Amino acid sequence: MSRHFTSRVFNVFGDYALSMLQRPRALQIAALCQRMHEGQRQVLLITSRGSGRWIIPKGWTMRGKTAAQAAEIEAWEEAGVCPSNVGGEAIGSYTYHKVKRGGLPVPVEVLVYGVWVRSLSDDFPEVGQRKRAWMTPQEAAPLVAEPGLQDLLRSL
Repeated sequence: MSRHFTSRVFNVFGDYALSMLQRPRALQIAALCQRMHEGQRQVLLITSRGSGRWIIPKGWTMRGKTAAQAAEIEAWEEAGVCPSNVGGEAIGSYTYHKVKRGGLPVPVEVLVYGVWVRSLSDDFPEVGQRKRAWMTPQEAAPLVAEPGLQDLLRSL
C-alpha cells in the first residue's frame, strides 16, 4: 500500500470524524408522564417498539407545534396519555446516540417536558405495540438506558 493512499484514507476518516463532532445535535422532545398515586409520585415508562427496552414517550420536533405541544402529542400517540397539565418549559434534558439505518450513530439531545396525567386511554395510535408501567422515579431510573434520563428520574 502506498504512503499516499494510506495518508488519503486517514484524511477522509479524519474529516468524517471531525464532521460528526462539529455538527449540531439532532433534537427530540420527550414527555415525562407523572401522577400522584397513594401519596407517591409515579412516572410512566413505555417499551420501545424495536428492542422492548424501557423509555419515556419521545419523538422529533413538529412543525407548527411548540415543544410542549409535541411532548403532549407523543404521550398520546405512544402511551395513550390524556394530560391534565403540560409544563411550558423543559424540566430537563439528556443525550443519547440514535443508530440510523446505515449503522451510523447520530447524537441526539432530548428536551424533557413534564406531563401530568389525568387518565390513560386503552385506545390510542400505538396500542398493542408497547407496554406501559407506572412506577416511582427511583424504580424507573435503573430501567432506562440513558444516564442523563436516569439522573433526571433520580432528581424527582
